[in-house]
Amino acid sequence: MIYRRTGNLRTVQLLLGHTKIESTVRYLGIDADDALLISEQVEI
Repeated sequence: MIYRRTGNLRTVQLLLGHTKIESTVRYLGIDADDALLISEQVEI
């Protein structure tokens, strides 16, 4: 729900405790290209 509302993949990654963004992408079932575009917009 957080991802759908904000599009913030990094936040979801932190909340789920995933160390790799790929794990979060897999968990959410989103397209990898979309996830990479979103993650590039997030400051880490």
